[in-house]
Amino acid sequence: MKVLMLNGSAHQKGNTYLSLLEVGKTLEKEGIEYEIFQIGGAPVRDCIGCGKCSEKGCVFDDDKVNEFVAKAKEADGFVFGTPVYYAHPSGRILSFLDRAFYSSGQAFAFKPGAAVAVARRGGTSASFDVLNKYFGISRMPVVGSTYWNQVHGCVPGEASLDTEGLQTMRNLAHNMAWMLKCFEAGKAAGIPLPETERGERMNFIR
Repeated sequence: MKVLMLNGSAHQKGNTYLSLLEVGKTLEKEGIEYEIFQIGGAPVRDCIGCGKCSEKGCVFDDDKVNEFVAKAKEADGFVFGTPVYYAHPSGRILSFLDRAFYSSGQAFAFKPGAAVAVARRGGTSASFDVLNKYFGISRMPVVGSTYWNQVHGCVPGEASLDTEGLQTMRNLAHNMAWMLKCFEAGKAAGIPLPETERGERMNFIR
């Protein structure tokens, strides 16, 4: 089993990375593989709503979205980490996830997901809430911890001083590992995925 984590910061080794790494090290102790996928500092296109992604994935191939989606199809669970900018997730992770989920939502369905927000002070709860929206609409069980999944730090490396935040990351990892093992046991016992009803679609304006 493998958890794919996404670092939504332009800083590849900053506090968001340290928080995800704490999750990853604990997952390894639980016998779960992990990978931290870096969005990086290069520009990330926003979705333009062209509708072509249903044919061959996202039409833009000049950033890492399609590469991430290919890995997502093979992953068993997800952790998305973001720094906090003006009390919301980074613009790059939102553009990245909008395109990934809209083009390939089935790659995430019925797989557990967790969001992690990292800030100097405030805005973590609002950012955490935004990222959880991707899970809720995609039939993904949400993994929690012993506190909201947040870590605090300003300059790179300062997150290592937030002992409660790192404890929250470790407990998140334990909960993720437990859920993945439960899913694996259910699959081995022959329990099928839940039925999804489709067909009804309403617009608020005719």
